[in-house]
Amino acid sequence: MTHAVHEVESRPAPVAGQHAIGQSAMWLYIVGDLFIFGGWFVFYLVYRAMEPAVFLASQAQLNQTAGMVNTLILLVSSWLVALCINLARSGRHDEATRYAVLTIVAGAVFAASKVYEWTSEVAAGHTFTSNDFFMFYYFLTGVHLFHVLCGFVVLGVLARHLRTPALRSQVVIENCAAYWHTIDLLWVVIFALLYVMR
Repeated sequence: MTHAVHEVESRPAPVAGQHAIGQSAMWLYIVGDLFIFGGWFVFYLVYRAMEPAVFLASQAQLNQTAGMVNTLILLVSSWLVALCINLARSGRHDEATRYAVLTIVAGAVFAASKVYEWTSEVAAGHTFTSNDFFMFYYFLTGVHLFHVLCGFVVLGVLARHLRTPALRSQVVIENCAAYWHTIDLLWVVIFALLYVMR
C-alpha cells in the first residue's frame, strides 16, 4: 500500500499543453452510451414518421424558451469544463478547481430548470401517457437528467483530483471532462429532435 501511494505521489506532473490519452474503459462507455441513445433516437424518428400530426401538435406544447435556456446552460457548462481542463494541463490546479465547481453549479441550474419544465408540462395535462411524443419526451429527457446527476459525481471526482496532489491524474481529469462533454452533446441532439425538428 505504501509503495502504491509513493508511486502516485511520484507521478510526474503533466507538461503544459500536453494532452492525456483517455483510459479505454471510459471511452468504451462513452461510445456505448452514444450507440444506446442513437437507438432511442432512431425509435423516436420511426414513431414520428408514423404519427407526424400528433408529434407536431405535441411539440407545439413544449416551452421553446425553456428548451433554449437549458441548451445554453449546458453549452456554458461545456465551455467551463474545457477551461478547467486547459488550466489543469498548464498546472494551474487551483484555478481549474474553481471552473470545475462552476461547471457543477451550471449542471445544477440545468437540473432545476428541467424539473421546473416537467412540473409545468404535467400541470398543463401533458404526462408520460398522453401520447407517444410525450412518452419519448419524458423518457429521453429523464434518462438524460439521470446522466446529469451521475455527472455531478464525476465532476466531484474531477474536483477532488484537482485539489489533491497525491491523487492528481490528468488522465482521470480528462476522462471526467469527456463524460460531461458527452452529456452536453446528447442534450443538443435531444433538443434538436424534441424542440426544433419539424
